[in-house]
Amino acid sequence: MNRKDFLSKIGIGAAFTLTATCLGACAKEDFRPTEAVDFTLDLDNSSNVALKNNGGYIIQNRVVVARNEDGNYVAATQQSSHEGTKAIILKNNEWFCTDHDARFDLSGAGLNDVGKKGLTIYKTDLSGNTLRIYS
Repeated sequence: MNRKDFLSKIGIGAAFTLTATCLGACAKEDFRPTEAVDFTLDLDNSSNVALKNNGGYIIQNRVVVARNEDGNYVAATQQSSHEGTKAIILKNNEWFCTDHDARFDLSGAGLNDVGKKGLTIYKTDLSGNTLRIYS
């Protein structure tokens, strides 16, 4: 083997190793938020009017706060676990990513391959007309 052949083979092997490492790391990246959430919403405030209707939702502090079809308040991160985009909404009584069509049930479990990493869900507590959303 001459020097040119040797360098050529090392170059291809190194490129393969770097590509495989990068792709493997990218596939394992977790975009779910880790910071604590704790805030309240005044349901009488006009900016929260969507929460008066089943199926309605608002986005506050990077959290999607919604009223599901059963009339219960639910909350999830706005950030998709698929690629980290902030595109989660409530659609057809499930969490849905408008960028990649990832679907999650209301408990955050993935409903399709794109949503398989799950979704961060937050607790809600209603006291009078004040809704608390927290980790």
